[in-house]
Amino acid sequence: MQHPEQSSRVNDDTAKKARSRGDLVYVRLRSLLMDGSFAPTDRLTEEALAEQFEVSRTPVREALARLQTDGLVERRDGSLYLYIPSFDTLSELYEVRITLELHGILRVIDDRSLSHDRELLGAELQRWQTLREQPPAPDAGFVNMDEGFHVALLRSSGNAALVDTLQAVNRRIRPVRMYDYLTEDRLEATVTEHIGIAELVLDGDLRAAEKALRVHIDESRQVVMERAANALPIGLGHALRSRG
Repeated sequence: MQHPEQSSRVNDDTAKKARSRGDLVYVRLRSLLMDGSFAPTDRLTEEALAEQFEVSRTPVREALARLQTDGLVERRDGSLYLYIPSFDTLSELYEVRITLELHGILRVIDDRSLSHDRELLGAELQRWQTLREQPPAPDAGFVNMDEGFHVALLRSSGNAALVDTLQAVNRRIRPVRMYDYLTEDRLEATVTEHIGIAELVLDGDLRAAEKALRVHIDESRQVVMERAANALPIGLGHALRSRG
């Protein structure tokens, strides 16, 4: 007969393992959702995810519930999918994004005691110059590299709180922004424009950099909205297009 204390320890160990599996699935699934591995049209079913992660459906169910709370997963037509912001929400988030990124440059223009971190931005520029020489194939996951540039640019202006806010905005618009990197011309334009913006900042031509950054983000927004409206299922695509 098992001693009550032994039974308690067994139950505690079982509960910890269950939590551990749930946490692991949550972290791994969240990473996949955020790096472009799932399209907004991919159904997130407990059965398929449990098989993919080689776990039971329980930790998958718990992870999906947490991801719904986080806002990365939403329920549409009775199933779970990667979150897609409405057109109105997307427009508002882009407005916030532009405000944050431009302020990173404007704060240095307005305060002569401030300057961009040349080492940080220089390293980022070199990375994009390498990409110009060895361009990757078009892929939705390129959104992560694009975000890396914009985060580095803002971080180089010296305000960590702005960076944290931008990263939060990026997480919410990423599912739709992935549509910007499906053709070679958009990839090439992104690389070229990033290099140009970084060079202007490092050269101290901040007014020109601010203008170039504004144009760059706005052009991306227009491409994203049009391609997402065409690529998403009829109902979702029509909603995006008609509200545009």
